Amino acid sequence: MQNKLVRTTEEIAEIYQRQKETIYRICFLYLKNPADAEDAVQDTFFKLIKARPSFESQTHEKAWLIRTAANTCKNALRHWWKKRESIEEHCDISGPEDTNTGDVVKAILELPDKYKIVVVLYYYEGYTGAEIANILQKPPSSVRNYLHDARTILRKRLGDDFYDG
Repeated sequence: MQNKLVRTTEEIAEIYQRQKETIYRICFLYLKNPADAEDAVQDTFFKLIKARPSFESQTHEKAWLIRTAANTCKNALRHWWKKRESIEEHCDISGPEDTNTGDVVKAILELPDKYKIVVVLYYYEGYTGAEIANILQKPPSSVRNYLHDARTILRKRLGDDFYDG
């Protein structure tokens, strides 16, 4: 009885090429350093291979991977050794000196997880509030509130450097 989808190596490689950048951004937001983010991306795609889910579309595929990546990162953060590390030891997120990009990225990374993931999906990945609600399995009103709260926090932290456009 074979009820799971079997994918070829080429199909997995295509999914990886399509989704790797998005999944890396999600993982980096949670874990705050490149090495851990890369490990989480690898774990996420391993889970894809192992679980063999079937997808209705590329959007469904991306949503599944984002949710799996977020859960993978949350599990990594709960691990006992992670609680003993400091962000400052691992992460240099300062951008070029002539731009404010580093400050914006740092401010986003400092947001609580529930805000951070919504900001990235909305502003960097281009999802609508309804799509984010579906991906994160939250009510659309919660997503709107998270975006509003995140903008408020970013405005306070960045002052005139923050552009909400």
